[in-house]
Parts: sequence; C-alpha cells; structure tokens
Amino acid sequence: MDKGIAILITGNGKGKTTSALGQTFRALGHGWKVCFLQFIKGDWPAGERKLAEKFGDQLLLKPLGQGFTWEGELAGHVKAAREAWDYAVAEAMSDRWDLLVLDELTYLVRYKMIAEQDILDLLARRPARLNVLITGRGASEGLVAACDIVSEVAPVKFPQDTPARQGIEF
Repeated sequence: MDKGIAILITGNGKGKTTSALGQTFRALGHGWKVCFLQFIKGDWPAGERKLAEKFGDQLLLKPLGQGFTWEGELAGHVKAAREAWDYAVAEAMSDRWDLLVLDELTYLVRYKMIAEQDILDLLARRPARLNVLITGRGASEGLVAACDIVSEVAPVKFPQDTPARQGIEF
C-alpha cells in the first residue's frame, strides 16, 4: 500500500459520520482492515454497530465516549475522552489497520479535553501506510492544515424538532 493520507470531514451539516461509514464500507470492499472509533456517541444501539459484527476482525467499530457532552458530568466526559485518546493512539501505532476512523474527534479539542497538538503529533508519527479519517464540527485551523483532504458538510435544511431516527441518524 502507498503512503497513507489524512482526511477530515467537518462542518455543521448532518452526514459526517455517515460519510466516514461510506469510506469504511469502500475500504472493506478492497479487503482493508478498518478501526472505527467513536469518541462522543455513547453505547447506544446504532445500526453501524450491529452491521460491524458481521465483518469479524476486518472491522473494529467501538464507541469510546460517555455519550453526548451535554449529557452527564463534564469530569466524567474528560476522563473518558483522555482514555479514548490513549486507546486510539495505541490502535494507530499498532500497525494492524489500513484505515483508522476517529469519529467526532474534533469535539475533544473544541472542549479542551485533549490538545490539538496531540492529534497533529499522531498524524505526523503514525505508521506510513495508515490512512486516518477524522470527523466532527469546528475543526481547528491546524487540523485542517495537517490533513491531505478536507471536506465541509454544510447544512441546507434540517428539521430542528425531529428526534433522531433509527436507520437515518443511528
């Protein structure tokens, strides 16, 4: 495999995680091994987790956070975020994966749970063949500059009073 690239999907629109799942599906179709880590979403019954079980050791899809940051004690979120980051670094450096997805990682920087420099350091020292895909709103300028491909998802229309729907948002 050639040198890996870093991809960032950011913006205020819906579809960042969905885009990362599409990239994951494409990679799996080519026999890649994918590690998909979810930093904010808690351990609730998302459709992607049910499907991930069918791929065996080709796909690890793991929620690491305590759920959305506006739910629960902030101290618990910070502790979980730091543990999740340590886990992500270990997986990145394991050289087991072709694609590492760090879903909603930008929130950890935005809420000062981890330093932007930690992410930049990981991108710089990861195994050469490892592709990394990062998602989340409000990506920092440094992260945008460090990534090879950056896409922004813009909101056009979204009903504000509609609860998350099974099969669409989870």
